[in-house]
Amino acid sequence: MKYEAVIGLEVHAQLLTDSKIFCGCSTQFGGEPNAQTCPVCLGMPGVLPVLNERAVEFAVKMGLATHCKIASFSRFARKNYFYPDLPKGYQISQYESPLCHDGYVDIELEDGTRKRVGIIRIHLEEDAGKSIHDPALAGEDTLVDLNRCGVPLIEIVSAPDLRSPQEAHAYLVRLKQLVTYLGICDGNMEEGSLRCDANVSVRPVGSRGLGVKTEVKNMNSFRNVERALTFEINRQIQLLESGGEVVQETLLWDAGAGVARPMRSKEEAHDYRYFPEPDLVPMVVESAWIEKIRQSLPELPLARKERLMRQYQLPAYDAGILTMTRELADYYEAVAQKCRDYKLASNWVMGEVLRVLNERKIDINQFPISAHRLSGLLNLILDETISSKIAKTVFEEMLTSGEDAAAIVQRKGLAQVTDRAAIEAIVVKVLQENPKQVEQYRSGKEKVFGYFVGQVMRATRGKANPGLVNEILKEKLRE
Repeated sequence: MKYEAVIGLEVHAQLLTDSKIFCGCSTQFGGEPNAQTCPVCLGMPGVLPVLNERAVEFAVKMGLATHCKIASFSRFARKNYFYPDLPKGYQISQYESPLCHDGYVDIELEDGTRKRVGIIRIHLEEDAGKSIHDPALAGEDTLVDLNRCGVPLIEIVSAPDLRSPQEAHAYLVRLKQLVTYLGICDGNMEEGSLRCDANVSVRPVGSRGLGVKTEVKNMNSFRNVERALTFEINRQIQLLESGGEVVQETLLWDAGAGVARPMRSKEEAHDYRYFPEPDLVPMVVESAWIEKIRQSLPELPLARKERLMRQYQLPAYDAGILTMTRELADYYEAVAQKCRDYKLASNWVMGEVLRVLNERKIDINQFPISAHRLSGLLNLILDETISSKIAKTVFEEMLTSGEDAAAIVQRKGLAQVTDRAAIEAIVVKVLQENPKQVEQYRSGKEKVFGYFVGQVMRATRGKANPGLVNEILKEKLRE
């Protein structure tokens, strides 16, 4: 029997507010353990939470970017459960009345097609602390760092519309793009600011019902999400084909071993004993404020990709790479505005610029060559002042010297030789010094032509105009 997967993802995104959702403590990552806490986020008796308006604004931004309906009336709820790093014994979240609901995102698949994935809800909640099980720090004990308690989160719950680990990967890439374009989350999975849990089931192909689902947690990278989903889908299929039954449970992904291990039986909503949060009044969001937030939204990834394709005549592949981040798209457009060849600009940003970013593990905001200076280098190629090969040498110098391309070319004497007479003299000399190769070429071995080009370029230290070299060589070899 053939099976298909049914996958829904629950993604938590940590919001880039300066302070926590219900108190004034810092949200900065990497502080001394338990230093960014107060009686409110520690859940001391008698304290009262106060809602952070910026967190609500950020949640509304994400709701609008994912075509959600924004609820004019919503409320917070207490989600009760005991956990060592949750001092209050409950989490303030939203249950029956989420802020955003009934939206969608469009994802792009490997074959170039698009798929629409439903968004059931986006709601606000506070984060819990962090348990540390590192034997080097705690021995056999567990340490608890409560700095993260009260950090604002949005939880984005997808419909069960995903059918493969690859589709789940594409969906996560889109969500990360959206939160970073909006400036509401840095999208860093390794630091926990973007976290993903997956609900997975399988069913016979053609069936409309849903199988028993399991939840997979502890996936800290896009790659691990794909690996974990692949493992769990295969496990469920093998279990069913051997006559077994899938049990609803929560699994933890062990990236080192490449397996998902049972953690606990899956809780249902009633197990959390949700009830309205008595210390917070219902949240009323006025339509005028929603429209004001809507007007502040930036151009979003898919719209920007399509515009780059129209405005700069770029292939879909180029536009997709260049719009992966808002900052990279900004950089490319700044280069393209000063460079006459949009495709040349795209090739260099996708090639040399991204190579340096990957090698140095930096982002485009830390790249040492400004868009203005890179466009200056590219215009030297277009003016035939330097060759593409010499341009790469100049580029490397620009990374460290801080000089403009033109200054480097002048200082090092790298300007391209375009004097026809000078190149012709070198060509004649090369042919005279290599009579055997000339005879081979004229007898039909045309591959020897590349040898002559190399000799001329070597004689001019790579500065001869390649087009002129090819033209003059062909003329002389026909004589």
